[in-house]
Formats: sequence, structure tokens, C-alpha cells
Amino acid sequence: MKSFLVIGLGRFGAAVAQELSALGQEVLALDIDAENVQHISDQVTQAIQGDAQDEAVLRSVGARNFDCCVVAVGADMEASILITVMLKEMGAKYIVAKAMTPIHARVLERVGADRVVLPEIDMGQRLAQRLARTNVVDYIGVSDEFSIVEIHPPRSWVGNSLGKLGVRAKHQINVLAIRHGEGGQVDVNPQPDKVIGPDDLLIVIGTNEQVNSVVELN
Repeated sequence: MKSFLVIGLGRFGAAVAQELSALGQEVLALDIDAENVQHISDQVTQAIQGDAQDEAVLRSVGARNFDCCVVAVGADMEASILITVMLKEMGAKYIVAKAMTPIHARVLERVGADRVVLPEIDMGQRLAQRLARTNVVDYIGVSDEFSIVEIHPPRSWVGNSLGKLGVRAKHQINVLAIRHGEGGQVDVNPQPDKVIGPDDLLIVIGTNEQVNSVVELN
């Protein structure tokens, strides 16, 4: 079990805190708004009202002792940057910060965030990928160059093994996992002799160009 400090209990922060708690993790939720704290108090390990822009408050909750600190106050850029700086200076082990814009994200990275997320942009990209290409089930942009995509396999692949298809050699992508139907069992790191079924979903990684070429196969 890991310990998490979630700062900011808007829709994003509350969802993170609730999900982490549901996964059996220790979660301390912190927000300046008493109503937000009250709303989540029975769903996390502990919920505290306090101003995270006050260094004394962060020290009082022992911010540096958590395995991960999530700064979920992205709507207030100045506050999120200040909180990230203070957490870094206190020696926080791992900081995840929410950003609203790419510029905001770059600033957070420069002041010490170990990982920055842009929920609205990421969700917009994922939705666009699914709408534009019907065989794409899910999409994650790993970087400007690489992406992870969950896809329905090309019809020509069904009934063949990964080795016979030569997926890696011919298409320069890696099949990370095969999901047997939506919500079904997942085979991680499938072997070359694994045969692709008609209801299987492939989770693949590669450059955007390489992934796109596979998505467009019939």
C-alpha cells in the first residue's frame, strides 16, 4: 500500500482521491473549501481543510513523507506552481501536477513536478482518435512521437499468430497485451505463438506513424 496526498478536491482531484482509496491506498485529501472536504471525508483515509499555499499547512500534514503528492489545483495556475515549488523544496518524493495548458505544464515541469497531466487535452485527443477511426478503442499519447493504442485487429490478422504475422519485424510496433473482448481477461506480453481471435483487442505501442499504419490496415 502506498500513501498519497491529494491537494485540491475539484472534480479531477476528488476523482483521483476516490479511485486511489477504492484501490486500497492510503489517501489524505486536502482542500481549502470545507464543503469539498466534507463531501469526500468518508471516502478517503483522512480529509483536512487547509490552504496548501501556506507552507506551514503542508509541513503539518507531513507532505514530504507521502509516496506521492498530487497537485490537483490546475485551474489556479499560480497556486499550483507555488504548491509544486514548496513540495519540491520540502523534499516530496514524487509530485504529480495537473495543468490547464501546455505552457502551464512546461512551467510545472521546470519547477519540479515529476509528472504533469493535462486531463482536458488528453481526453480530447483520446475522443478524437476514437471518433475518427472506428477500430481504435483507446488512445494514450506517450510523447510527441510515441503512442499506445488499443485497437481491433485488422481482419487479415485474425486467426494468425503474432509470430506468423511478424508484427514487430514488418510494422515496427510492439504488442504489449491482448485483451479478450472489451472488459475481458488481459494477456500481458503475449508470446509469438499467440493466435489473435476475432473478439480480441490489441494494445500496441510504437511511433505515431507506425501505429497509424497498422490502424489503417484491413
